[in-house]
Amino acid sequence: MLPRPVDSLLDFAVVPGFGSPGYRLRSRGFEPTPDLGGRAYLVTGASSGLGAATCELLAEAGATVHMLVRDRAKGEEVRARVAERVGSSNLRVWACDVSRSGSVREFADRFAAELDALDALVHNAGVMAPERTHTSEGIELTFATNVVGPFLMTARLLPALREGAASRVVFVSSGGMYTAKLDGEDPQLREREFDPARFYAHTKRCEVILAELWQRRLRGSGSSAHSMHPGWADTPGVRSSLPTFRKVLRPLLRDERQGADTIAWLCWAVEPVNNPGEFWHDRRPRPRHRVPWTRESGEDRRRLWEECERLSGEVVSPGPPVRPAPGPRR
Repeated sequence: MLPRPVDSLLDFAVVPGFGSPGYRLRSRGFEPTPDLGGRAYLVTGASSGLGAATCELLAEAGATVHMLVRDRAKGEEVRARVAERVGSSNLRVWACDVSRSGSVREFADRFAAELDALDALVHNAGVMAPERTHTSEGIELTFATNVVGPFLMTARLLPALREGAASRVVFVSSGGMYTAKLDGEDPQLREREFDPARFYAHTKRCEVILAELWQRRLRGSGSSAHSMHPGWADTPGVRSSLPTFRKVLRPLLRDERQGADTIAWLCWAVEPVNNPGEFWHDRRPRPRHRVPWTRESGEDRRRLWEECERLSGEVVSPGPPVRPAPGPRR
């Protein structure tokens, strides 16, 4: 494992730490993935980019992987490719539009009815809308997809997660969230001039905060919540939404498997369970803020949670009852 002073220097230097050089240096000491046979993982946004790469990493280790996609046909194509590469048939495609609460509820009900237990829920699906757009439910599209949908899905799948062995909820954020401060009075940024990158960064800040708030409610339940950022990876989303950024930094960008490594690791490693609620990058906890003016107040955090409850129509109790540590899987 890279010495912490060197690791921290890479992190705060941003360009080498977020890019492929940082991953190559840090990964030399990474523990190998164990046999994940008998484990079940759900990954949203699984039809491309980091989501597909995460599914591949988990399936390689023998896990059963549930791939949540918006376009079932595209998802089945990706499933077939991943299955052929890793030699696994334990991949299943589910269709859901994470931006719509009705679709999330319908999926969660079907999923929970069929699945005995869930070991990790990975919130990877995301969008950077090019213009201000609202869903049929009246929610700004970026906020609906990146914040409200994952909030509702987590709430609806809590029973399955509580049956999992040391189960986790993982929010895939972005290093761009370091530039954003939560606007607790206007979480959807209705009063702001629309800026795709700014709105996206704001939702990614929301995800990091929600991971902490979920962890408070999961404490003592056998489940935990985490957030992470994958660094700068050369994904379809970056290619379509940030073409100039990609053109300038392409030689330093990570490939999709490098970006997905910590996502998959958070699903199975022991260290995250011992350090719940943290914000991770390259398998180590990282600071949530780089500058003091991005820090939110406790009141802003409360408002964000209540806004998610209001928009999703799902009120979450303060915390689940404490139960014994999970035994062997059925």
